Amino acid sequence: MAQMLTPAPYAKLTPDMVLDAIDGIGLRTDGRLLALNSYENRVYQVGLDEGSPIIAKFYRPERWSDAAILEEHAFTQELANLEIPVVPPLILRGNTSLHIHEGFRFGVFPRHGGRMPEFDRGETLEWMGRFIGRIHAVGALHPFVHRPTLDIASFGEGARDFLLRGNWLPADLLPAWRSVIDQVLVLVRACFQRAGRIKYIRLHGDCHAGNVLWTDEGPHFVDFDDSRMGPAVQDLWMLLSGDRASMTRQLSDVLAGYEDFAEFDGRELHLVEALRTLRLIHHSAWLAQRWDDPAFPAAFPWFNTQHYWQDRILELREQIALMQEEPLRSS
Repeated sequence: MAQMLTPAPYAKLTPDMVLDAIDGIGLRTDGRLLALNSYENRVYQVGLDEGSPIIAKFYRPERWSDAAILEEHAFTQELANLEIPVVPPLILRGNTSLHIHEGFRFGVFPRHGGRMPEFDRGETLEWMGRFIGRIHAVGALHPFVHRPTLDIASFGEGARDFLLRGNWLPADLLPAWRSVIDQVLVLVRACFQRAGRIKYIRLHGDCHAGNVLWTDEGPHFVDFDDSRMGPAVQDLWMLLSGDRASMTRQLSDVLAGYEDFAEFDGRELHLVEALRTLRLIHHSAWLAQRWDDPAFPAAFPWFNTQHYWQDRILELREQIALMQEEPLRSS
């Protein structure tokens, strides 16, 4: 296993420092602090002397530029101004949404409760589709300038090369993994070629159930931290699960709502399994890239074991078969 080479990124971020940071932007804390489930960043619910608790997100050092974070904030505010149910950061001291304390950049958000959405219900998927369609209608108006694009180079080839440079794979499994990943990347490129020239827009980027809070009034979309340019289907395919028949029904429900507000290019359905494959490759590289953060070995103890890489090889072989099937069709 690769050795830890850099200090843990959040080693100095103590509870007292979090409370001091919030006090420093004009919010009086009451000492209550609850760490929330987040690995990429550090996220806390912070109690205040007056009013409801707030959510403070401390951004992972060196991941994004200030301009990229502020561009994400501006996108969510643009959506909120149109009454699309997202949670933008609060504008506080200094008339800004991005603050700094002891070298840590952070933003503060209103707390919104909710439950996990029930994606097995057709009406839930249609409701989700409507709001994602509204997000994409706004996202298509102009591009990001400072945030990246979801592409094969970064999510596929770059992730593969990082894993190879770091000697993360067991020597006896390396030939099989290299062979299968080269095959899947060829097929990913073929899927993109079949889709043709598609439009890239501003996306949520990580639109899975954990980033949606559901209430009786419908969904609230949270955590635009992975927002980037990409094809619209990136925000749709993670809503689909099960066998092909199930995903076909789910897709029809999603698009029934989506196309009330945005046109969907059916050619992007060629990308569903390709995007899933890129996410699988990227996830392994993400775990390796974050292994110097003590939260990761504690949360993912199975990473980088023999069994882990055997499973990844089997998983990618399954993707080879799936990418050679006909794309999903909405019924």
